[in-house]
Amino acid sequence: MTRLQEPAAARPLRKDAERNRQRILRAAAEVFTTRGLQTSLDDVARHAGVGVGTVYRRFPDKNALVDALFEERLQQIVGLAEQAWGEPDSWVALATFLEKAGELLAADRGLREILMFATYGRDRIATAKGQMQPAVTKLVARAQQDGKLRADVEPTDFPFVEFMLTAAAEYGDRIQPGIWRRYLTIILDGLRPRRDTVTPLPVPALTPDQMLDVMRSIPRRH
Repeated sequence: MTRLQEPAAARPLRKDAERNRQRILRAAAEVFTTRGLQTSLDDVARHAGVGVGTVYRRFPDKNALVDALFEERLQQIVGLAEQAWGEPDSWVALATFLEKAGELLAADRGLREILMFATYGRDRIATAKGQMQPAVTKLVARAQQDGKLRADVEPTDFPFVEFMLTAAAEYGDRIQPGIWRRYLTIILDGLRPRRDTVTPLPVPALTPDQMLDVMRSIPRRH
């Protein structure tokens, strides 16, 4: 009888554990968004209203918690690219994706730090590359086929575009809220294929592997 009763007794514990996990993730997202990745697991536990031991049972260290949040946010960005694909105008689709991704980055300090300082904790870049690259490549290829995006732009240029917007939000929003939108407008204008005014790009785009090396070389933020 004892063996037959064990699964029934275990089910509520699993549900409770998952509820605690989601509670911790929500709390971490809130504190990382406002305070950045320097927040401790003790801070997360206090914000979640649970004991720090509960946090450590779900996430053995802060890297594991950041990994879980990174995966969540990455799925959000991939979702934005997929939603933009449904826009019939290929230029509007690409511009909408960049704007919506910029809004997400501007509002979430923790996400900005994860993306700008990707060596924080375990390497997440291969995961991001595998999930983001196909979605962005589709948007870029369609806009180029329609003649709405300059032909010498590569999908690997767009992580740098997001880094630039991220830096503008990180350092400029305190002085001028939404300043990143100014630079997005300038960048979008430069991506248009005006054949009479386009300046040849002086160096080639990075290959996907080169982009991986660049992102891995960014120093950790302590």
